[in-house]
Amino acid sequence: MIENQESVTAKLCSFARAYHSSFEHDRIFDDGLAFDMMGLDEFESMGLLIQHGFKILRENSYYGFDRSAVVPVLTRCIMPIPISRIAFTEKELAAFIEKNPACQYVICGAGMDSFSFRNTHRNIRVFEIDHPDTQKYKKEKIRRLEWIVPENVSFVPIDFSKDDMEENLIKNGFDPALPSFFALPGILYYLTPSVFEETLGKISSVSAPHTEIVFDFPDETTFLPDVPARIKELRLITEKLGEEMRHGYSTAEINAALRKSGFAPVVHKTPEDIQKTYFSNRTDGLSAFENVHFVKAERRKP
Repeated sequence: MIENQESVTAKLCSFARAYHSSFEHDRIFDDGLAFDMMGLDEFESMGLLIQHGFKILRENSYYGFDRSAVVPVLTRCIMPIPISRIAFTEKELAAFIEKNPACQYVICGAGMDSFSFRNTHRNIRVFEIDHPDTQKYKKEKIRRLEWIVPENVSFVPIDFSKDDMEENLIKNGFDPALPSFFALPGILYYLTPSVFEETLGKISSVSAPHTEIVFDFPDETTFLPDVPARIKELRLITEKLGEEMRHGYSTAEINAALRKSGFAPVVHKTPEDIQKTYFSNRTDGLSAFENVHFVKAERRKP
């Protein structure tokens, strides 16, 4: 049963990681804690949500979802972005930690991300930023699992419509002088260019030089009438769940916004690059979305 619409897209991303890690032999990313964090009831409810056309279910169901009805949609629309995105993010994070053993990792819109409990680098600080309602739900999950939150992890509840990210990060122990790595997974789909620029500015204002940031973005083809059918399908799915996609970005827009806040792109994976890196020679139907790009950028010295 889904009690409300809060965090549904976060739960779907977690469902995609849990399903991929539990049932795929050739894993793009193995999130061994995703299923545990969801629990069987929530896992089944997400499957039923997909099976019933993404209509929020108000009644408890005592039956599991029909995999034959769910897997095609999961493979086509739900799974490709989150599993390749997390593989890209954590590979770049690992490289950053190798260069900066004592650093900070900030996950903006952390959702049900399980890195805090998979992390073996105890000399880095992890800050999970999310909406208070989403974070409350996640912390209750952790409590029920009786997981111990590591001492190097801080949960930072932020409502971006009224809370200041810089102030709240520092209040929770973030050190602006330390090298930091910021991740914005799945966020740009729902931001206007002006809000994206504002977000970059906030990150830049609280960060040391050589701070890195990774994010994924939908490109300018996203809202064209002749885009591949699954791009339209994903837009309709997120709209049904109360999160309407706002904008498709050109590379020029992305680079201009980065430069304005003192960042320079150092890695840009196009859809073709993502397909080659994560999805080539697969036989399960998984493929990179035709409109999604991954970027890593570095904050240069003022």
